[in-house]
Amino acid sequence: MTVAPGSPGFSTTFEALRVREWQLGPGQPMHVMDQFSVDDFNLVVDDRADVHVNSKDGRFYLGWFPHGRPGADGEGWAISVTGTAKERGYHIAFDTETPAEIVAAAVARVLATSRRL
Repeated sequence: MTVAPGSPGFSTTFEALRVREWQLGPGQPMHVMDQFSVDDFNLVVDDRADVHVNSKDGRFYLGWFPHGRPGADGEGWAISVTGTAKERGYHIAFDTETPAEIVAAAVARVLATSRRL
């Protein structure tokens, strides 16, 4: 589609093509970690300073690897939800440079989909 300069749709089209500023860099991991209560989750910091959070029932796991996950290429965050006998679980990974706010939003959504049995 071509929009001629001066036509009503030109400024809207031009604005849509304008360069945007995007949040970059890892940010503050506490945006992610602040979502977990000691009543429902266990927290472990290992000898590499990696942080592991798992639900008391063992079905949810979050790992934060500030220097990269061992054996993975640049993986800084890992979220896993264990499946059941009838449904498969899933795994989500984020790069070490993914902003913590993005990871926090994903974690918040995963936690919001859980419910007590």
